[in-house]
Amino acid sequence: MTPTLVRHHLRQSGSPGSYDSSAPADFCGRARDWAEIQERMLVPLYEAVYDRLDVGPHTRLLGLGCGSGLALLIAASRGAQVCGVDADKERLDLARERLTPDSSREGHDDGPRAMALACGDAERAAADAGGTAFNLVTAFHPVGCVSSIEGLTASLVTAAGLTERGSPVVLGGWGPVERCATASVLRVAQRLADPLRTAGGWRPSGRDDLEDLADRAGLRPDGSGRVACPFGYGSLPSAVRGLLSTGLFDAALEVTDQAQVEKELSEALHPHQRPDGTVWMANVFRYLIART
Repeated sequence: MTPTLVRHHLRQSGSPGSYDSSAPADFCGRARDWAEIQERMLVPLYEAVYDRLDVGPHTRLLGLGCGSGLALLIAASRGAQVCGVDADKERLDLARERLTPDSSREGHDDGPRAMALACGDAERAAADAGGTAFNLVTAFHPVGCVSSIEGLTASLVTAAGLTERGSPVVLGGWGPVERCATASVLRVAQRLADPLRTAGGWRPSGRDDLEDLADRAGLRPDGSGRVACPFGYGSLPSAVRGLLSTGLFDAALEVTDQAQVEKELSEALHPHQRPDGTVWMANVFRYLIART
């Protein structure tokens, strides 16, 4: 199966791996900020799941909301065959760069595999992969960041139908709010966006969010875990850029100007800034393994 990246047809504003054409941002620049600053914060989550499920050469993985492809790259480095689905064209372009071997060095294969990029959805990914059934689906983007649970549910139902029976579907989300230092910062987005009364942006996670989503999608829970995912940045400006790249502040940017959002975001980050200028916030993320 040729690893494939496919543009997701759903618009899930506010989630990692999302794209909303009305969002007030430089898409290319923000996608680069996501890839270079923010996406790596979830590496401990990716690694914990892959270790638990023994991801390797036998794995045929479909990543929903794959973003700029870091989770796919890690799986591919373990020998997995990977396909990615996402709504954000700019992030998918970066994923293709990451997952395409460097042909400039003769006799060397410096990338996991050649990737094909196409418009479509999970069904298109399966078709581009030669019709081979997947045996692992991941949806790592935090549930508390997804504006359309109905859309995500439909996407999971479609993806589950493309897997071998009994295959794991992994859902990711924020851990308890009291164990996530970033929650106090993300409340800035929630407060500024309140006049819109929008369903987008960030909200605190409920204890059973992942189980409720699995139930909506007709999946049966089969284990869960918690992983420390601290958010660390080299400077305050880097932290601001990284957090803005998530899309969680888009609703706030629709209500007020970017300078005001950046000012309030910087103020909220100040308590987490260390004497050397770095920013550090301890967080716990949670994952649920469900079965088709």
